[in-house]
Amino acid sequence: MLWSVTLQAAGDRALTHEEIVELADAVAPARGVASGIGEAAYGAQLVVEAADRDEAEALGRAIFAEAAATAGLPAWPVTSVGAVSEAEDEDWELG
Repeated sequence: MLWSVTLQAAGDRALTHEEIVELADAVAPARGVASGIGEAAYGAQLVVEAADRDEAEALGRAIFAEAAATAGLPAWPVTSVGAVSEAEDEDWELG
């Protein structure tokens, strides 16, 4: 089943446009989008295939951590994570 996983990591300084563009490039293979320009946090929404919410969140955390490292972002702690399955959201479409 496909899951949309949203994550955010918070830290102590504002992030630049260039840093978030690098994160966006790093999450793109997971059909991801990134956020955080000018904020003291960065985030991403990813699509993963998993059997249940726990597995989806674990996969999302791993992809997010790897993408942040690839983008050269600080290894800030994840402050929020959530997952919604395609079955739970009837309006959800993958373009």
